[in-house]
Amino acid sequence: MSKCGSDCRIYSVVKMNSKGQIVLPKNLRERAGFKPNGKIALMTFEKEGEICVVLMIKAERLGEAVTKTLSPML
Repeated sequence: MSKCGSDCRIYSVVKMNSKGQIVLPKNLRERAGFKPNGKIALMTFEKEGEICVVLMIKAERLGEAVTKTLSPML
């Protein structure tokens, strides 16, 4: 596990299969609280028209994340 900042960690590098699917490591799913059949929102960040970051967040926490992100701008 590598650190890329005080709160940012790289847990692993995963391979996408021929169907475009990935498997999240068990320890990451457990720490994140991802449950079978749970909903995960995918958010992207772009730079120069190219997606450079894909972020996963539990769907039930999406509203909280959006509010926290936008509140300094309002």
